[in-house]
Amino acid sequence: MKILTVTAARQNLGAWLRKTLRGEDIGVMIDGAIVAYRPVKVYSEDYAAREYGAMREELDNFVQRVGQQLDADLEARRLKPFTGKLKSAA
Repeated sequence: MKILTVTAARQNLGAWLRKTLRGEDIGVMIDGAIVAYRPVKVYSEDYAAREYGAMREELDNFVQRVGQQLDADLEARRLKPFTGKLKSAA
């Protein structure tokens, strides 16, 4: 494992993170402990549950309500399609 000081890690953080993605073990020494860089998988489907403690039923109800609101706004012509040009969307 390559062990860095906080200063060394900060100076070229992007390069160290890319090395981590290529499988190298990189750690940073702080207060006598080593904190390792590790790639992690983020799963969006359980983010709300992990981050906010929302239950599956609450999330399903939220998705349904938002869908209904979007459908109503589309029908009432309150939404405009995004064309890729920010000034024309205003």
